[in-house]
Amino acid sequence: MEWVLAEALLSQSRDPRVLLGALCRGEASAERVETLRFLLQRLEDEAARGGDAGALPEAAREVAAGYLVPLLRGLRGRPAGGSEPGPPGRQRRRVLRAAGAALRSCARLAGGPQLAAALAEEALRDLLAVWPASGLEGAVEVLAAVGPCLRPCEDGPLLQRVAEAALAVALGGHGDGDEAGPAEDAAALVAGRLLPALGQCGGAALRAVWGGLVAPGMPSGPGRVGPKLLVLSALAEKLLPEPGADGGPGAREAGPDARRCGRFWRTVQAGLGRAEDALTRKRARYLLQRAVEVSAELGADCACACAPQEGNGPSLFWWSDKKKDELLKFWENYILIMETLEGNQIHVIKPVLPKLNSLFECAVSEGNGCWLFHPSWHMCIYKRMFESENKILTKEGVIHFLELYETKVLPFSPELSEFIIGPLMDALSESSLYSRSPGQLIGSGSPLGLKLQKFLVTFISLLPEEIKSSFLLRFIQKMTSRHWCAIPILFLSKALASVPRCKALGIEGLLALRDVLQCTMITHQILLRGAAQCYLLQTAMNLVDVEKVSLSDISTFLMSLRQEESLGRGTSLWTELCDWLRVNEGCFRRLSTCSSTGLSETASLNAYVRNLVQEYVKSPAWETGENCFMPDWFEARLVAMMVLLAVDVEGMKIQYSEKRRTQNVLRIFLDPLLDALMKFGTNAYMPLLKTDRCLQLLLKLLHTCLLKGSSTQDDEVCTLLQNFVMSTTESISEFILRRLTMNELSSVSDLDRCHLYLMVLTELINLHVKVGWKRGNPIWRVISPLKNASIRHLQEMDSGQEPTLGRQVQRVVSMAALAMVCEAIDQKPELQLDSLDAGPTERFLSSLQPNQTLQKPHTEEPSSFFEESSSSQGWGKIVAQYIHDQWVCLSFLLKKYHSLIPPSEGEVLEPVLPAVQMPIRTLQSALEALTVLPSDQVLPVFQCMKILVPKLLTSSESLCIESFDMAWKIISSLSNTQLIFWSNLKAFVQFVFDTKVLTIAAKIKGQAYFKIKEIMYKIIEMSALKTGVFNTLISYCCQSWIVSPSNVSQESLSSAKNYSELVLEACIFGTVFRRDQSTKREDHYVRICAVKFLCLLDGSNMSHKLFMEDLAIKLLDKDEVVSKSRTRYYVNSQQHRVKNRIWQTLLVLFPRFDQNFLNRIIDKIFQAGFINNQASIKYFIEWIIILILHKFPQFLPKFWDCFSYGEENLKTSICTFLSVLSHLDIITQNIPEKKLILKQALIIVLQWCFNHNFSIRLYALVALKKIWNMCKTMHVEEFDALTSVIESSLNQVENMHGAGNAKKNWQRIQEHFFFATFHPLKDYCLETIFYILPRLSGLVEDEWIAIGKFTSFTDIPLDAGFQWYLSSTQLCDLEPGDWAQQDRGFNSGEADDQSEWTDVQKKIIPWKNNVPDLDLELAFQDRAAKLGKSISRLIVVASLIDKPTNLGGLCRTCEVFGALVLVVGSLHCVKDKQFQHLSVSAEQWLPLVEVKPPQLIDYLQQKKAEGYTIIGVEQTAKSLDLTQYCFPEKSLLLLGNEREGIPANLIQQLDVCVEIPQQGIIRSLNVHVSGALLIWEYTRQQLLKHGDTES
Repeated sequence: MEWVLAEALLSQSRDPRVLLGALCRGEASAERVETLRFLLQRLEDEAARGGDAGALPEAAREVAAGYLVPLLRGLRGRPAGGSEPGPPGRQRRRVLRAAGAALRSCARLAGGPQLAAALAEEALRDLLAVWPASGLEGAVEVLAAVGPCLRPCEDGPLLQRVAEAALAVALGGHGDGDEAGPAEDAAALVAGRLLPALGQCGGAALRAVWGGLVAPGMPSGPGRVGPKLLVLSALAEKLLPEPGADGGPGAREAGPDARRCGRFWRTVQAGLGRAEDALTRKRARYLLQRAVEVSAELGADCACACAPQEGNGPSLFWWSDKKKDELLKFWENYILIMETLEGNQIHVIKPVLPKLNSLFECAVSEGNGCWLFHPSWHMCIYKRMFESENKILTKEGVIHFLELYETKVLPFSPELSEFIIGPLMDALSESSLYSRSPGQLIGSGSPLGLKLQKFLVTFISLLPEEIKSSFLLRFIQKMTSRHWCAIPILFLSKALASVPRCKALGIEGLLALRDVLQCTMITHQILLRGAAQCYLLQTAMNLVDVEKVSLSDISTFLMSLRQEESLGRGTSLWTELCDWLRVNEGCFRRLSTCSSTGLSETASLNAYVRNLVQEYVKSPAWETGENCFMPDWFEARLVAMMVLLAVDVEGMKIQYSEKRRTQNVLRIFLDPLLDALMKFGTNAYMPLLKTDRCLQLLLKLLHTCLLKGSSTQDDEVCTLLQNFVMSTTESISEFILRRLTMNELSSVSDLDRCHLYLMVLTELINLHVKVGWKRGNPIWRVISPLKNASIRHLQEMDSGQEPTLGRQVQRVVSMAALAMVCEAIDQKPELQLDSLDAGPTERFLSSLQPNQTLQKPHTEEPSSFFEESSSSQGWGKIVAQYIHDQWVCLSFLLKKYHSLIPPSEGEVLEPVLPAVQMPIRTLQSALEALTVLPSDQVLPVFQCMKILVPKLLTSSESLCIESFDMAWKIISSLSNTQLIFWSNLKAFVQFVFDTKVLTIAAKIKGQAYFKIKEIMYKIIEMSALKTGVFNTLISYCCQSWIVSPSNVSQESLSSAKNYSELVLEACIFGTVFRRDQSTKREDHYVRICAVKFLCLLDGSNMSHKLFMEDLAIKLLDKDEVVSKSRTRYYVNSQQHRVKNRIWQTLLVLFPRFDQNFLNRIIDKIFQAGFINNQASIKYFIEWIIILILHKFPQFLPKFWDCFSYGEENLKTSICTFLSVLSHLDIITQNIPEKKLILKQALIIVLQWCFNHNFSIRLYALVALKKIWNMCKTMHVEEFDALTSVIESSLNQVENMHGAGNAKKNWQRIQEHFFFATFHPLKDYCLETIFYILPRLSGLVEDEWIAIGKFTSFTDIPLDAGFQWYLSSTQLCDLEPGDWAQQDRGFNSGEADDQSEWTDVQKKIIPWKNNVPDLDLELAFQDRAAKLGKSISRLIVVASLIDKPTNLGGLCRTCEVFGALVLVVGSLHCVKDKQFQHLSVSAEQWLPLVEVKPPQLIDYLQQKKAEGYTIIGVEQTAKSLDLTQYCFPEKSLLLLGNEREGIPANLIQQLDVCVEIPQQGIIRSLNVHVSGALLIWEYTRQQLLKHGDTES
């Protein structure tokens, strides 16, 4: 059509200057510029055919300089057109492209190269002037137009400068900052327009681009991969050799061969494995595929040059014509896997993973076991899987990699080691990977954790010895390089601990392990933290080379462990460490200080420890006087642990022969300490820091020694240590008494010393009480003076003296000492110094003003005070501790004289003990204390409130409620990871839920009663987030209601009846978590506690009976509420679990129900059977109905009535009642006359045997078979008439022909456990109710409560009939059947067993060139016009589509909607029968044009010049929604390949990407469907436009 218009214009005037001048005047519309373009092209064709040029060159120069260049410059200031989807942006893009094409014709018509060079120089200046701002399109279009007209030799420098500028723009497209968006558009424009044009120039331009890409100093970060691949894919055809271009006069100048460049392949690999952008990954795959195809077509051997650091391994890429078939298969497999991974759907990817195994088989030589292909290619696949947003795919990739060494031995490669320490460990940091697999039992190890362990052991064993040390060191250092969660650290540590012993780590490795230990301390999960520490210590013992580390290094490392969590004395790990020290003690690296001692090798550990103690006890050289701060505890912990380790090592050496030697060794170690301690009482001038350090060491020795947890009577070391310490008691106690009472503690730092002294004194008291308290012992002589002196000091301070720092500190010290004495007396009654009569001590304590704060002291010596307070805890904390100690003393007083507390204050006129006898004032002070004290200091206040509230609840209810609220506010503000949370919660529960409080509150039924209920529900709500909270509450309440194992007090149960909701909530407690949330929670113990408590109740006790009946009614009501809340609920949902727990509890309670109570609830139980229940609930309801009918046959008439309901009610529930009938032998066991019951049962069952529902018929037949067997056994003559009917029915179902579902289901239902094995009476036990039945009925494993948990939970004792807990039948040996689970799939692994290529589509891309027949389009348009057919301006390009069915369907769609032309890759497709079957002759009415895939770039460029907008159907970062895109009239729709989509080199040619909005899970549509949707949307929009125009 354009040629026709050009001819028409030229026929009007043969002077081209006139025509060109006319077109250059007026507004520069798209139509005007396009007309100018095809007119110039027509003139260019004439000139090429030898026509007379005349004035044409001059005219062309005038058009270029006077019109086109100013036009392009004028459009420069606007943003890039790609960001404007609206019509103005589209029109501007058309003008730009038409002007660029016209400029190229002008340059060719100008008659010489000068114009092209001048235009290029000017455009280059423009390009450099505006970069990096937006507005490059004009300059780029000029350069793209005139670039091919430049001369490679003469204009070489210019071409080089243009190429360098273009490369700078293209590589700057992915920068950060505000200009990132416009810069990306500019980079895409340059890559799509300018670089291909420069590539045609070859020579200097191509070398400049290539040199810039592979320059050694080129930035190579992850952000540079995308721009580089954009440039490489744009120039792919020029950077790879051209097949068939060898030699010959017309051969293209040999350009760079990217295949031989290592930087090229590293960029491709980075794009394949690490790129986040799908388009970047696609470009990398395209480059790899093109390189393989070019290599195959060339047939010549080729290898990539290796970098010096890569050693002697295989090249990154190589080709050998002799191995062409193997290479093609390898790369075909490889590209297929990479393409499939783009799907991110595990069910699509999993069948392809076996092909990854074949890649490894091809990659390793069978002869010499070396790598044939560079292993980095395989690592790219795993990197891609690890980077996936689909965590299931990531886990699959990690597991696949860890399984590599299970079946094959791979040769060593540095790439593998780098990959393990890099991407693999990054992937392993995700906690969700370690979750249990579906169906895996709770408590079994993580599958991935076990594979990681096996992999690391195998891999390290195969490492060369010279590399093993460096690999392990870097592996451990990687564990410290990020904030790891507790779970990954645990499994990595466990894997390291499994590595066989080797001398791999030196001091640097030990330090790295210590850093990992510090990482483990971050988590609040103590069990995970402790386990990781144990594994890391085992790692150190297995891998450290003892000759490279000293005992000092080892001891410092051991201090990184928390002894209470991992390295407790007496544990197996402690024993293992002692044995390791014993074996290696002569091998450790000696320090210079140790080597001078001249000791023999075997005594090195003893010598080190002895020297350690001596150096520790020495007076430190850095002591500066009496006012120095107390030393840190670190060194004391270290010395104490090493002493005990050395003693236990010595004990291992001597075994059981010389027991006195242990005593001697311990005595030798501790001699310096004991000598110093013995001088405490007599040497008044002993340095203060020395006394501090000695007492610290004494405490740490006692604590470390006692961490064993078992009885110390059998521990010789512990006994010896205690004896040594007790020998120093008198000296120590005199020293402490002097320090605490003689005003020697006068600075803020001395408060820490006070705390130390009191801790030592407490330990000494404990030791003396343990061995037997004697009045003459030294501690006895200290306690009374200490108490009296403390009281005296406190009384003196109240005399109004000036509050100096020394006086205030002494006041705090005295109160702390008094609190310690009170606590000691409270916990150990044998220390009671006075009688029960109120003495001076009690009167003083009672007269204390609670919450009396300490005035901040006047700073007489400002420098010393501020210097000290800077390292102290602050005066506020000191005051808080002071108030805390006051309440400790008050708590002691209230406990001692609780009987003197009056119910109201008015009853005592002259109180002797005001704090005791004025309880309201004391409770008000307690409330005030809660507002002042920090949460870690409130325990004694809670203890006082526990004593006061029961006394005041009746008379001062509002004050008690206020105390409840205030205490709850403190508890709810704490996190359950804080250590103080649990002690505070326990004290709070004991105070609010005290039996006396509950009883009084229930009796008066006032606001306190409802407040307690409110707090109860808040605690239950909190327990969903804070595991173990409800355990504390239910355990305390149940224990407080129990007096002895088999007796529960009547009074306590009567109050418990008012709080039965607590037991109800405990019976149904448990939260459902998502799989990624599931953690090891102990929610079971809440239910276990409640169930064990219920088991202890006695049905003959009226109080117990009423409690159980009330609970049962509440359970049935709860079941009804849950059923109504959701009529249909899913298996293992929260509703399912709650209902399941309700019926489990009812079964436990059933033996205590009598007939009268069952009369009240039987209707509700039957009604529950009519509800559509899950299998497990159905079995429990059936079971309880069977038990009721067996125990009370009087309810049989009500049972028969259940079969009389309407059809609608029975549709889903009749099977429940038929199942009950199948156990009629159990029901009638105690009935002497069974005939009437059997007759009634037969009549009912026979009716249901003919039901239209197959499942109902099966249940009825099972019941019929059982009932009929009973009739035959009893020889009931009355039923002889029914014999033939029943026997024939049963025979028919038994002898069913064929192997269909009917026969299988009949066999399954008969073999089902509920009908074949289950015995309602013999199987009645806790194990069946809580473990066996849930397991057999398909409940998730979280709901199975093993019987061992009932026995291990000892807070509630076992009842007398413990044997009732266990199942005595074969039911526990059964596995779940498949009757109720027919929807489960079978042979889930079948996909893996398929042959290798059954699911793979071969893609054959032809590379023959073919020039499209342009006249074909005109001929079809003419034919369509004659038929009166409407033709649109839409071109559909389907050259990339392979399948004839898709092409046939597209042909039909294009014809129906009037597309202008359908472009295909080969016209031979129309002869295919599948094509013809789908097209139904549409090819006869639609223009079909053949454009081979290699020619698509030229075809698209041509159509762009003609004003077409190139639209691709592809999901990219900037793709537009189809529902929001406005199609231009001249649209070209490019469809991608069925599997690969649109190749990366063609994506650059697209003007816009359109994606179809999707709601489902499947990622993509069939290409024919996608094309049809876009064709229809284009047609719809054009019809609307034409309709608007006509109206």
